[in-house]
Amino acid sequence: MGIVSRLSLSARPFTYVAHVLALAVAVMVLVWCIHFRGGLAFESTDKSLIFNTHPVLMLIAIMSYKALPFAKNVKKVIHLVLHGLALLFGIFGIYAAFKFHNESGFPNLYSFHSWVGLGTICFYGLQWIFGFACFFFPGAEPNFRRSSLPWHVLTGIMAYLLAILAAMLGFLEKLTFLEDAGLEKYGTEAFLVNFMSMVVLFLGIFVCLSSISPPSDADEPHHEHDYTQIM
Repeated sequence: MGIVSRLSLSARPFTYVAHVLALAVAVMVLVWCIHFRGGLAFESTDKSLIFNTHPVLMLIAIMSYKALPFAKNVKKVIHLVLHGLALLFGIFGIYAAFKFHNESGFPNLYSFHSWVGLGTICFYGLQWIFGFACFFFPGAEPNFRRSSLPWHVLTGIMAYLLAILAAMLGFLEKLTFLEDAGLEKYGTEAFLVNFMSMVVLFLGIFVCLSSISPPSDADEPHHEHDYTQIM
């Protein structure tokens, strides 16, 4: 974090790039799942449509991050709500994967992607519960909040990087299955999935840079990561 500060780089340019990358990923995953894979469904005789909800929901889940131009306490509430929604999207996304496997007769939790993904959502859930209890309600003592905040920030970044890793492993696994089933290795769909994986990687990089960079003076007169209770 100190290196970024010494380079005199504020969070704003990283945040703008992250927003653009997030929008690009959202468009690409929808194009992939709807145009190339046939659409989305929670109930269908075509079980692949059930699976298609999994990458869409999981990518929505990893698009929650900071840097909104509001007052500090308002940004904290938005942070809490966005990450709570991300947790719900992640849970529903994992449910969609289990539902697809169970209804298709496939085993569960046999791949590294599934292990990383399930571990990440559990870790992310614990992180959110801790943040809620410590900074929102009932709220910890000021000294504990002060000492725990750096760890909360660090573990939040770790959870986000694990989510990025799980997404990239998922793309790799799905594309490998599709290519083994006859998908053209240098075709348009394969190119889209590989390019989408690269964009997700850069999204993770820029979100992390945005998170560890100091806010610009125009955005925040003091450092954003204080330890005051929201309510």
